[in-house]
Amino acid sequence: MSAPGPPTVVVLGGGSAGWITACLLAKEWGAERITVVESPEIGIIGVGEGSTPQLKFLFDHLGIAEAEWMAGCDATYKLGIRFTGWSEQPGFESYFHPFPGPVDLHTEPGFTHNCALARRGFQVPAHPDGWFLAARLADDGKRPHPAENFPFPPTYGYHFDAFKLGAFLRDWAVRQGVTHLPRTVAQVALAKDGDVAALVLDEGERIEGGIFVDCSGFRGLIVQQALGERFVSYADALFNDRAVVLPTAPTDPFKPQTEAVALSAGWRFAIPLTTRTGNGYVYSSRFISDEDAAAELRASVGADPETPARLLHMKVGRVERSWHRNCLAAGLAQGFVEPLEATALHVVITTALDFARACAAGGFTPQHRDAFNAGIAARYDGIRDYIVAHYRMSQRSGSDYWRACAANQALSDQLKGMMTAWFTHEDIAAANAALNGEAPAYSPMSWHCLFAGYGTFPPREKMVPLAPGVLAADPAATATMLAACAENFTR
Repeated sequence: MSAPGPPTVVVLGGGSAGWITACLLAKEWGAERITVVESPEIGIIGVGEGSTPQLKFLFDHLGIAEAEWMAGCDATYKLGIRFTGWSEQPGFESYFHPFPGPVDLHTEPGFTHNCALARRGFQVPAHPDGWFLAARLADDGKRPHPAENFPFPPTYGYHFDAFKLGAFLRDWAVRQGVTHLPRTVAQVALAKDGDVAALVLDEGERIEGGIFVDCSGFRGLIVQQALGERFVSYADALFNDRAVVLPTAPTDPFKPQTEAVALSAGWRFAIPLTTRTGNGYVYSSRFISDEDAAAELRASVGADPETPARLLHMKVGRVERSWHRNCLAAGLAQGFVEPLEATALHVVITTALDFARACAAGGFTPQHRDAFNAGIAARYDGIRDYIVAHYRMSQRSGSDYWRACAANQALSDQLKGMMTAWFTHEDIAAANAALNGEAPAYSPMSWHCLFAGYGTFPPREKMVPLAPGVLAADPAATATMLAACAENFTR
């Protein structure tokens, strides 16, 4: 008897998540096996229009050049995130969180060394901004593509129009042979054994398959409603449950970064596209009304008071098992950890590839399902912990919201361990590996940037000069090196 081959796949829902999953499974298993059923009446939520470098990996993996997709999706480059107003510590009112890159191998050790000294109360420069090429390039408004004689390109992601990205991926997938059905699903039909048998369309047609991918958004039509998979809420640790969004004119001068600016009951993002700036206020409805949030956003970005703002509701958390029976949950149907670190599409890409490879490794049986689910759950929880750390460690206290964040005790043991390691002067890389495994959601560099970026060091009045014989890394030498590197890049 021959071994089973890849199953036929029915994806419920389009948008970025549905079409990314369809494209990747088509690449792994063949486009003729993939069908996407996409309602023509349901739009894309589009809260996040930024990505991690995983989106670049997606296009590289699919063989799609930047020139082929970026212009049509109003896309720009993203070297990291600038956090502003999250700390009231003098000198730490703003910091840049870069994506790790090859030049960092030469500059990160000096930064982490100075962080270790500052954590012990020594007066040394330990702000993240002076140590990483990505921060320098972002400040200069330069693209992440160096001259040919500079062999160390930085790691980068993108900003994009989510609607246009979904449409581009749809058209690309259909050209590869993926079947697109613009239909509305009326019912999910289950087999006697409890698996999904078919999607029943509103005209009565049945779409059968071997694997069903639920990309139906927060409603989770297959995984949560039909299969009853439990939703694990993060609301006790992450307070934000709403967002209001509105566009403004394109940013000039342009910087290849997302801005995350603290406001009274949350934070606002500014995402620079070629045709507009996407703005949004992510907030907690416990601390501000929708109307006041919209007004605060308009005031913060200088928009006309009559500018309409779109209200979005967020369901923060994840399903307990992403792969349940013959259903894979992806996108918002799988989980959402708010857009602070722009991880939504990162998880979609990781989920699709890990799923395809787990299936293949198990001979297209559920052999590796439990290990896959554990890995995806750990990634979600790791992202949650890092985002919770932003709020818990922020040095801002000007409103009830920020005071509640600072007092939040709904912390995982892993996050408590990372915080303890920082304040007790332990090695952060060793603590990260011990607490978060061999493939943690965030690198030691990211943890250093977060803790140091908010100025979570001993009070300035208690800092002391370096002891005799103790040497600090020289930020001036690093600045000279980064300036020379930056000369190889253009705007």
